[in-house]
Amino acid sequence: MEEPQRGIRAAYAESTITVYQAYSPEIGLPAAREGRFPAVWKRDRMTWIKPSFLWMMYRCGWGLKEGQETVLAIEISREGFEWALRHACLSHHVPELHGDHVDWKRQLRRAPTRVQWDPERDLRLNPLPYRSLQLGLAGEATARYADEWIVGIEDVTPLARKVHGHVRLGELGLAAALLPRELPYPVAEDVLAHLRR
Repeated sequence: MEEPQRGIRAAYAESTITVYQAYSPEIGLPAAREGRFPAVWKRDRMTWIKPSFLWMMYRCGWGLKEGQETVLAIEISREGFEWALRHACLSHHVPELHGDHVDWKRQLRRAPTRVQWDPERDLRLNPLPYRSLQLGLAGEATARYADEWIVGIEDVTPLARKVHGHVRLGELGLAAALLPRELPYPVAEDVLAHLRR
């Protein structure tokens, strides 16, 4: 089956979806231990969540980039995730959707969430011909994420290192077998219609 050009692929259960973030150990380790972000985590900054494990690996360099050494799998409620999608604005201007540039800028400022569609990655972190969702949370969305949506936080840095080790040795089959099982996420078309350009 052909991948949609812009689609959400994720590990999900009946009421939750898994997203990924990477932090310094100062934030990541207590978050995984306590199941919530520590006080040092900044609520006033935009925070980006990614349903794609391999896109997270691309972003954090398999957990080897400075300040991103702890890779977290964060299970959040699907209800919260879909609230974020419904209240999102695209991070780039699309005239057919937003009208003029000034209108889009106004929408972007008001929106508690924003969406980017970035090329999905393969095991060697090369871009693929279809895109994956990155979801930026700010203001009200950040507070809801931290205080209401999070169901559990797991440190998956060991998994990232193990997959990376197989990739470095050219053992792509073994690496692929360890990846989280990400499937097309079932979401009503009206939830994504304003975000698919």
